[in-house]
Amino acid sequence: MNIYKYLNVLKIENMIVEAAKRNLEKQHYVVVGNHSAVKICPFAKRDLKGGSGCYKSKFYGIRSHLCCQMTPSITCSNACVFCWRDLTNLHSIAFKYEHPDDPRAVINGAIQGQKKLLSGFGGNGNTNKEKFTNAQEPMHFAISLTGEPTQYPPIRGLIEGLHARGKSTFLVSNGQYPEQLEKVFPTQLYISLDAPNKECYKKTDRPLHPDFWERFLRSLDILREKRKQGLRTVCRITCVKKINMEDPNGYAELIKRAHPLFLEIKGYAFMGPSRYYLTLENTPSHEEVKAFAEEVGERCGYKLIDEDRGSRVVLYMQEDIPDRVMVWQDGRGEGDGYYLQQQKKEIA
Repeated sequence: MNIYKYLNVLKIENMIVEAAKRNLEKQHYVVVGNHSAVKICPFAKRDLKGGSGCYKSKFYGIRSHLCCQMTPSITCSNACVFCWRDLTNLHSIAFKYEHPDDPRAVINGAIQGQKKLLSGFGGNGNTNKEKFTNAQEPMHFAISLTGEPTQYPPIRGLIEGLHARGKSTFLVSNGQYPEQLEKVFPTQLYISLDAPNKECYKKTDRPLHPDFWERFLRSLDILREKRKQGLRTVCRITCVKKINMEDPNGYAELIKRAHPLFLEIKGYAFMGPSRYYLTLENTPSHEEVKAFAEEVGERCGYKLIDEDRGSRVVLYMQEDIPDRVMVWQDGRGEGDGYYLQQQKKEIA
């Protein structure tokens, strides 16, 4: 390709990405810098107005109104059929920017974006004023909004930067960048386990990497090692009827390989762009999710610990632990500062 043709292709690619960013902004995202984004979670809105928070509050102690849902990379290497995020023109194996934004700029931009999105709640008569004031400084960062966060080259710096500010981090990955997972130590690390075998993974997650299965298995091995190092680890299965609710033995073998502390099994929600590929018939009931989870759990030695019917999700563990529901010492809730103690060890 000659240089002029190359520059023209690059210009077109940049125009496509910029158009995709504008599309995200129409959906009430705040685009941060060149490649990051933040958006208010519906559960945070509900919590601010006196309603119930996210199931993660019940399972793990994450306070919904203090949670910042963000990503440092709006692009993703998978095109999962059940994904309800609009990633039109944002699928890519490689990170698209030669010079990624500095982690400090991403953190500051995410907090400012969160404040901007929250601003309208101040005048709402149903808003809890104390929670609204506290929410101006989010304490939990769910690094899982859209895209694949481990595509961001300095993901370790982002997590360490948040911990240095006394924040907790919850990183969700598709497991396609194991070399990145080796470097990080978030408060809690999730890997999406969307299929029991290679063939099902290919049709469900529609990965771009040709060696997707090998990458995924390596990430499960890393998850196992991370747990040995004291990290809170999670495998999360999103159940899609007629797509991936099959082969419980296959799921069980992968779970035994990863040996996560937590196993989340939840039902697919018929919303967003996933409606182009799926129908309401692909949405399992809570009872169907529980029944499938029991089939998987009994094959790998995990048992039901908790559930949230509204979100159609169940939590499985080998055994419950006293500090499963974390408590915090940050001036916004009582507790013993569990995650601060853990992260001080990491920084040291």
